[in-house]
Amino acid sequence: MSLVPNHVAVEDDQVALIDAAREYARHELFAHDRKWDAGESSVAEVLPKLGEMGFMNLLVPEDLEGVGCPFSTYGAILHEISASSPATCVTLSVHSLVGTILDHRASQAARSECLPHWGDPGSFAAFALTEAGAGSDAAAVTTTATKVDGGFRINGEKMWITNGLTGRWFLTLARLVGASDDASLCAFLVDGRDNGLERTAIHGKMGIRGSETAVVHFTDSFVPDKFQLDVPGRGLHVFLSGLNRGRVGIASQATGIAEACLSEMVSYARQREQFGRPIGTFAAVGDMIAKSAVELEAAKALTWRAARLIDRGEADRRMSSMAKLYATEAANRIAYRAVQVHGGSGYVRECRVEQLYRDARVTTIYEGTSEVQRIVIANGLARDGAALSEA
Repeated sequence: MSLVPNHVAVEDDQVALIDAAREYARHELFAHDRKWDAGESSVAEVLPKLGEMGFMNLLVPEDLEGVGCPFSTYGAILHEISASSPATCVTLSVHSLVGTILDHRASQAARSECLPHWGDPGSFAAFALTEAGAGSDAAAVTTTATKVDGGFRINGEKMWITNGLTGRWFLTLARLVGASDDASLCAFLVDGRDNGLERTAIHGKMGIRGSETAVVHFTDSFVPDKFQLDVPGRGLHVFLSGLNRGRVGIASQATGIAEACLSEMVSYARQREQFGRPIGTFAAVGDMIAKSAVELEAAKALTWRAARLIDRGEADRRMSSMAKLYATEAANRIAYRAVQVHGGSGYVRECRVEQLYRDARVTTIYEGTSEVQRIVIANGLARDGAALSEA
């Protein structure tokens, strides 16, 4: 089932993109994803195909050689991809997030140089915000930027960087040396090609094992002036404004995982027999399936609403956080039930729901933990009252 509500009319070219994503994910990405999970290898091997199909520059404007699709269509595409390969989904989501931030916050020179090539595997991007001592408290970053002739030198280390092994472009938050506190946090686009970067893979992840995760160390990495985004002191704002969109992308990933779990759950409950009848006819199993179906539809509705607000230029931090919070936690509950319905069969690697259970877990952590989303929602209500924009 699509993320797009049944009553919503979507342009034919957008329907074609969503359908293409679904077919490619089911017939090709699914097998890759199982292999990546087993061997903890990288989704990067399919980047050329993803680029060829237009999935790497979905949000880049058409005048910069991108697809220029609405954010809601982009969310629907992520949903379809995630249902077969959550690792590919988050890989595309992070790459697209960086591209969107560049489109809205970078200089015209940087936009013109980078974005027309955003659909090429050689322009693969990473979001370099988190550090060992700066997770939810992003303002605590210690990576530094020192002004030099023609640009800046970046020094420091970033942790848990998705796309960090293969990525070329690193959107990086750093503290400008010598600047006052209110002007010190800056956003930079670092070119990772032979530029003082050391990348170390993080192995042993519970799930999303095909997605690259790395420690990235910068040693005098040079950034030209044109690749500083916005103005000094606005770096954290640049990152947080991008996360408003990124969180809806992760909500879409979560709905895709939940969709796959429900499909596996229903299929197994119809086939598996105990006491002479399919287990789906037992009230306890039916209750788990029914609860999962309701939660999935609610998650999809919240995610679609948040995406539509972005399309209308009315992005609402609370709405994005609500979608991310509910969809990711629902995905974890649905994955739990999927394993429960499968019983012992669901506890071994050969069973798809075992992987989906592990894949779902991190969605409540990256791009803002559930606890952070609750803070955003509560603070927004305290500041603005209970009214939400209509979608």
